[in-house]
Amino acid sequence: MTKNKFFYILHPKETEKLTFTFVADGIESAVRQAKIAAGNKNVTTIGSAGTTQQCLSAGLADELHVDIIPVFLKAGFRPFENIGNRSIKVERVNLVELPAGRTHIRFRFV
Repeated sequence: MTKNKFFYILHPKETEKLTFTFVADGIESAVRQAKIAAGNKNVTTIGSAGTTQQCLSAGLADELHVDIIPVFLKAGFRPFENIGNRSIKVERVNLVELPAGRTHIRFRFV
């Protein structure tokens, strides 16, 4: 049996303040491990639309942070695709307009 090999290119270097942990057994395990490591601090997941979908489907997300930039792409981030027919209700927690037309919005899931 041939094993698949994955190579990750990471530009940041690990330091005393920054480390990387790769988790291969699912989003629930990754968030659980992150919460243990964080103690009483917040945990932030960063990733693709698939990562967002997994967190939403597993009920692991409390908030969603969205940055809007004034660039139109042919394809994009679709965090609410492939999560079934359920409605997702959010309330805006924060809105910040930044230079160059960028907007940061934070929503809480209700």
